Amino acid sequence: MPGRRIAISGCSGGGKSTLLAALARRGFATVAEPGRRIIATGGPMPWDDPAGFARRAIALARADLDASARLSGPVFFDRGLIDAVVALRHATGETVSFDPADRYDHVFLAPPWPEVHVVDAARRHGMDEALAEYARLEAAWPAFGYAIALLPKIDVEARADFVLARLSG
Repeated sequence: MPGRRIAISGCSGGGKSTLLAALARRGFATVAEPGRRIIATGGPMPWDDPAGFARRAIALARADLDASARLSGPVFFDRGLIDAVVALRHATGETVSFDPADRYDHVFLAPPWPEVHVVDAARRHGMDEALAEYARLEAAWPAFGYAIALLPKIDVEARADFVLARLSG
């Protein structure tokens, strides 16, 4: 798996961050979600300035991709560039051009999972908004030339095993 960039995208509240934490516990390099990092540092906030938030997320996702080149082995991204581009397009209708270096090698999509969706200080939207976002992402990744693997709704350790098995073979 050396040098692979793996994006974990999908439904808000679908267990992506929990999966990334499980992979980190197993010793894999992980990159935290750009959106949560933006919120933690004070903005721009997606509920006040969705376009500014998306632009900042795009910049962070590109920086994350650049930084991942210095890491050995696979790197797992909690969301990433496509998620941010989809958010910007949703907020403004704008499109973003891509450098060929701004690509992921594998994409796993977390489906809607209402039983684990939680509203918190960084995720203020409910399940209806999460479902609409998921539909946009589910359409966008293939439109950008990616094959997606759907994550099963199973406990986190089994989910991590699923991801690693898919990457191995």
